[in-house]
Amino acid sequence: MPARRMAVSVAALGTLPLALTTLTATPAAAHGSMGDPVSRVSQCYAEGPESPKSAACRAAVAAGGTQALYDWNGIRIGDAGGRHRQLIPDGKLCSANNAEFKGLDLARADWPATSVRSGSHTFRYRVTAPHKGTFKVYITKPGYDPAKPLAWKDLDLGKPVATSTDPAATGGFYTFSGSLPKRSGKHLLYAVWQRSDSPEAFYSCSDVTFGGGAAAGGGTKAPAPKASAPTRKQIEDGTAKSTVENHGHGDDDAKTSAKPGVARENTTPDKPKAASAAPNLPKAAGATGSLAETGGDSGTTYLALGGAAALALGASALFLSTRRRAVGDGRSGR
Repeated sequence: MPARRMAVSVAALGTLPLALTTLTATPAAAHGSMGDPVSRVSQCYAEGPESPKSAACRAAVAAGGTQALYDWNGIRIGDAGGRHRQLIPDGKLCSANNAEFKGLDLARADWPATSVRSGSHTFRYRVTAPHKGTFKVYITKPGYDPAKPLAWKDLDLGKPVATSTDPAATGGFYTFSGSLPKRSGKHLLYAVWQRSDSPEAFYSCSDVTFGGGAAAGGGTKAPAPKASAPTRKQIEDGTAKSTVENHGHGDDDAKTSAKPGVARENTTPDKPKAASAAPNLPKAAGATGSLAETGGDSGTTYLALGGAAALALGASALFLSTRRRAVGDGRSGR
């Protein structure tokens, strides 16, 4: 084979390992938070990270800063693997023991709350990078006192109010049904999203009120402010300031890595990471075809890998074929 054609062949085939390396070098990541009933972090983000309206959200910013709100979809543990109670101590459930989100653990009765009633309820989980997994939503037991730090014993762990595995993601939300028990006054819903294609898990706290917003236990305190979820525009407007990777690329932070065996730290650097140069827009969750609709699993990785290999080989063959024809044409014209 002439040296020139050999060089072309080597260069073309060299694109294959490069393509495969690009695909396999980045771990997957999924992100989100409860949208209905709206989570604490989403509520405070909707109020505006720089100047929240409610006293509770202002206190959360004073305790943990504004970055936590811009990173509203990143309350997670990369190596959870179902070990939620072992990894999250009492009093730090809403932050998942992550110092960046410590303001969400503040024990106070005036967190903005969503008005709910006993019976069937449709839950909507805002997702910015969908993956397969199971959602479980728990509610606090009768007698819950929001003015005390939330502990695992405060949750009715034996009876989740909702459980859903691999719900479809449409319109930027996972939607699934559940049933709320009889309660009165202020309560809290604790959502755990455990991925099945990774040990990573996500957590959120949603404050709710039963029966018109009276205080827990039937008291006469003034009701908490009404909660409201952030709009799509608000989410998109804040992505440039977010340090969370939404689409499963570039997430090499050891504190949030989905790689098994990576040590998880519970502290956050004083100086936040620089925002990504290419903002990850949440709307892209619905723009990835079947993956966005059904989630991804470990098989999806191999499918994508195989497709990339075929694409690279096909491109190489086409390039070589074209090159051969061009060389042949050049010779016949001499």
